[in-house]
Order: sequence, then structure tokens, then C-alpha cells
Amino acid sequence: MEDRMNLTMLADFYEITMANGYLEHDVADQITYYDMFFRRIPDGGGYAIMAGLEQVIAYLKNLHFTEADIEYLRNKNCFSEKFLDYLANFKFCCDVWAIPEGTPVFPNEPLLTVRGPAIQAQFIETMVLLALSHQCLIATKASRIVRAADGRAVMEFGSRRAQGADGAIMGARAAYIGGCAGTACTIADRDMHIPALGTMAHSWVQMFPTEEDAFRNYARTYPDNCTLLVDTYNVLQSGVPNAIKVFQEEIVPRGFRPKGVRIDSGDIAYLSKKVRNMLDEAGFADCGIVASNSLDEHIIRDILRQGGKVDSFGVGERLVTAKSDPVFGGVYKLAAVEQDGALVPKIKVSENVEKITNPGFKKIWRLYERDTGKAIADVITLHDEVIDDSQPYEIFDPSYTWKRKIIENFVAKPLQVPIFVKGECVYESPNLQEIQAFCKEQLATLWDEVRRFEHPHKYYVDLSQDLWDMKHALLEKYCGSCVEKMQKQK
Repeated sequence: MEDRMNLTMLADFYEITMANGYLEHDVADQITYYDMFFRRIPDGGGYAIMAGLEQVIAYLKNLHFTEADIEYLRNKNCFSEKFLDYLANFKFCCDVWAIPEGTPVFPNEPLLTVRGPAIQAQFIETMVLLALSHQCLIATKASRIVRAADGRAVMEFGSRRAQGADGAIMGARAAYIGGCAGTACTIADRDMHIPALGTMAHSWVQMFPTEEDAFRNYARTYPDNCTLLVDTYNVLQSGVPNAIKVFQEEIVPRGFRPKGVRIDSGDIAYLSKKVRNMLDEAGFADCGIVASNSLDEHIIRDILRQGGKVDSFGVGERLVTAKSDPVFGGVYKLAAVEQDGALVPKIKVSENVEKITNPGFKKIWRLYERDTGKAIADVITLHDEVIDDSQPYEIFDPSYTWKRKIIENFVAKPLQVPIFVKGECVYESPNLQEIQAFCKEQLATLWDEVRRFEHPHKYYVDLSQDLWDMKHALLEKYCGSCVEKMQKQK
């Protein structure tokens, strides 16, 4: 997918005005550290899924300004020639670390960290947020829907309802990472090898004189992969009886078995049970039932709880748009700068406590129980700290610091990996099948209590003592009243 259009100018205008200002005030080359993170898990869930890194990598590899870009900026009459000359000779030279795609992630931990000249590290904010926030959102929603389906295949059917072409294509990619079996989006199969799935629409049935004629013609065209849409007129009175007749007369005599019937309207739980009985009585116990029609994780779970006999689900608009909670809320914040060879931490202070950032150059660790492999908690430390998993380690709630726990017999693994070193990509993205398998594997490390839909157990993202001390000192320095407010809110 690296041959997509050059998106260098997909930037908020303030990123360009600030870049020009940095150059004018001789801070353009000052080394800065930025973190991309999010503050809240969509749908009140217990975890999110990291996705979109491959698109960030492609963007950074192709980051350059064309003559047309520079001429456009010149015509704005607000940028210096010195700045335009800089852009003409621009070469990305930052270091980048990120959490691999498919990893379960949690609020306030850096999904991606950038170290580099202020003029560059600030400029990439919009595309980093756009790529990661969108795909993390859709992958998280897909994971919820796939878990609700309880082992039944889920197909992403939302291309026509997505927010634009890129929303459809990247939405299909993210949904696949989250566990979907395939997509209706053909270009996603061509370019990313996500299995393209689909059979017919109601218009096929309407095109022929009778429903039986429509089914018969489709069966003759695709005898080895025949799934018929049975709800155009009446599922139980005509759709399924006509499907059974065509299966018996067109599919079986050719040496094949029918693949399925699809129900796209009505009471799916009730209809699927009736359809299952009809197919079984006709000798087609191996014929699957596919359900679609504005589904999400809650509807799918209710269908199955009510005894619905659905073998797979096609989920469209509520998946590809994450309709129930459509904003991931990613942010990109300055965490530190280098001055005279020393690292100076930076903090964003707010009366809204959840918006106060974690300062400094950091590292994220995931702590696992050695015996079960289950994740205990994540700990954000200063970058040069090492968690020694051969020794007991104390973790504590960074907001309610008296909540402390000594953990033993655990394994500590850093989550971020190097992506770019001095502007050169050092990371090879896995293929999507590998990412999907990794995602499934990593989700299995979370306790069921963290993965439940309603009121999930809070998975803790703690701070090391050194990082907490740094943050507290900065809060006292810049806003003593904020510290008092935090103490009251505890």
C-alpha cells in the first residue's frame, strides 16, 4: 500500500505556521519528544487494539514537499523564503518507537513516540493521529463484535456506509486485524489480501421474473459456492422453500453442496431457528445461515442468547463507522525537549485531571504472570529504567497512591519497538494474517473480566515511582492548586 498518494500536506495549518515560527526563532533543530496516546476506551470497553502503524510508516517514508506544495505555501504570503527552502530540501530524520499492531492497549500509554527536531516532530501530528486513531477505533469495535459472535465468522460489510474511500479500505484492514474473517471491500482483497466475500443483493432476486428463477440462475452460475438471499419477499413462505428446491435440483445433481442462506431483515433469532429446522428436514444440515442487517456486538449477543441458529454474521455500518462511539480521541503531546545535552521534561496541565499529561521520555512495560501468561498491569517508566523481573516489584495506582501491590513470579516485557532510527525505517511490518494472529494471541493474555462488555475490570496502567515523582514535581512547580485539586478528587 506504499504507492498511495503523497499525503505530506495532509496537515493542520497550525503545524505549518509553527514550523515556520520554529525556524524564525532558532528552535527548529531543538530535539523534542512527542507521545501519541488516547484517554478513553470506546464503548466503555476494557481494552483497545493497536492498528494503523503500517500506514504511519508509509507516510513517513514518503514525507516530502513537491514544487507545487511549496508554491502553494508561497502564495499564502505568510511563510519566509528560508522556510520554503527548508521544505524544498526536507528529509525526515526522527527516531520513532511504537507498539506493534494487534497489541491490546490502554489509556495514557504512548502508542507511538517520536524523537527529533521540533520542526519535524510537530509537523507529523495530524497524520499520526489520523492513521492510528481511525484504525485503532475500528479494530477495537471489530474485536468486540467478533467476541460477541463466539467463534462464528464475522464479515465486514460496511464499504458503502464508510466515511469515504479511505474509510472503507482502511476500515476493512482494521476490522481484519480485530478478527473479522473477510470483507465486502474488493480493493482491500486486491491490495492487502483480505478475503473478499459476498454473493448477491436483493436486486438480483428482483431482476428475474420469480424468486425461484433468480435462485436457479445464481446456482447455475456458482454451483460450488451458492449462498442465497432469502428475505426479498418472505423468508419462511417463499425464500427458504425456493432455496431448498434449487439446492435439490441445481446444486446436488452437479455434485456440490449448498453453502448457505442469508437473512437480511426481520427477527433474526426467530427466523434463523425456523430456517434451521427447514434446512435440516430437507437434508441440508450442512447448509449455513448468514445474518446481516444493522448488527453490532449487543444484537449479535442477544440473537445467540435467544437460541438463534446463525453460523456467521455480516456486519456493516455499525462496524466500519464504529457507530456507537465513533471518536477514538487520540492526542499527540510534547513530553520533553533536550537543552544543553540534558533532557527537560514537559507537562500539559489542566483543571480537567484526565488531560494532565505524563512528562518525559518514557518506556512502557507489560507485566505477565509467569505461570499463567496473563497480563497483570502495564507500567510506564522513564526510558532508562529497567524493571527487573527476577526481583519483587511494587506497582501502585498513580491516582490513588496508597493502593499498592508487590508482585512476584512475573515477566516484564517492553511494548514499544524501534520503527525509525534517524529517519531510516528499521522495522518490517508483518503481513495482515500475522497481525491478526498476533492480536488473537495477545487478547488471550487478558483476563475475561477485562474483556467483558459491561463494566469491565479496570486494567491498570501505572507509573514508576521515578516517573510519578517527576510528574508530581512539575505539577507543584507550574500549578500547586492543581495538585490540591487532584488530592481532593481522590
